[in-house]
Amino acid sequence: MNYIGSKLKLIDFVKKTIYNVVGMNLSQKVFCDLFAGTGIVGRAFKAEVKKVISNDIEYYSYVLNRNYIGNTAPIPKQRKHIDELNQLSPVKGFIYKNYCIGGGSGRQYFSDLNGGKIDAIRQEIRQLLAARKINTDTHYFLLASLLESADKVANTASVYGAYLKHLKKSAAKELCLESADFEITKNKHSVFNDDSSELIKKIDGDILYLDPPYNERQYGANYHILNTIARSDTFTPSGKTGLREYAKSVWCCAGKVQEAFEDLLKNANFKYVFLSYNNEGLMPISAVRQIMSKFGDYSVVSVDYQRFKADRDSNRAHKATTTKEYIHILVKR
Repeated sequence: MNYIGSKLKLIDFVKKTIYNVVGMNLSQKVFCDLFAGTGIVGRAFKAEVKKVISNDIEYYSYVLNRNYIGNTAPIPKQRKHIDELNQLSPVKGFIYKNYCIGGGSGRQYFSDLNGGKIDAIRQEIRQLLAARKINTDTHYFLLASLLESADKVANTASVYGAYLKHLKKSAAKELCLESADFEITKNKHSVFNDDSSELIKKIDGDILYLDPPYNERQYGANYHILNTIARSDTFTPSGKTGLREYAKSVWCCAGKVQEAFEDLLKNANFKYVFLSYNNEGLMPISAVRQIMSKFGDYSVVSVDYQRFKADRDSNRAHKATTTKEYIHILVKR
């Protein structure tokens, strides 16, 4: 997924930084990814640590991480489930009626065919779970597979704040459900769908990795369709873009983020804290340094990289620019 703040291109930098501070052998360490997003960082450490604690307040993110981090054993009849879901006929459900042109809403987040397929697959997954024909692990595996497959045919400029007027090439392709394959591990891991400021008071470990929102862009608004697919609920979509109600994060508010950050560090029962934050963030480097230095030994490393940008093929293309990513390091006393 072309995801705001994704660490896919920076994962080697993140891992090298953590190794340099903590050491190469993490087998007895508990690693927490508190703002997990699509789970790229947690996945990278899943097989290396004693336990991963993964969390994100957005439900679509919880589903992805419940699969990629929470699932540790093979899924029974995995291929059979995927094949059977792919063979379902489209239905005119909630996504079709509210986010496809054929449904009469005027919105075009998906083609009519793909909106109907998303509805059919999501309904079948829910029914299989209710009938106990699949277990919880399989449920999240199939749902994560649907989220990623639907995202590939979404008619957007990578985020769901708006849809495109005409179907782009990738959105015109028929949705094909593909497996969200995860890494098998012996160790068990924990996945949460909580407010970070509350969860931090209830957990402990060794390594705390923080990758909070950098700016005013609210993830609940930018990825609202994924939350709707994941929850499979009904509501009255709001406005031209069909928004659902969403929780606004203090991490996206310039007047609240520094206080939230300091409170989080104060309550963090972890020795090593790593904060990923770029030079376009709401908190200036000086403020991050000042806050983190209150709690222990502070240092920082950085790297230049290409910033997140929307689809080049769309009318909403963003000009590619280079930004600087910082990893602020705290060893708590």
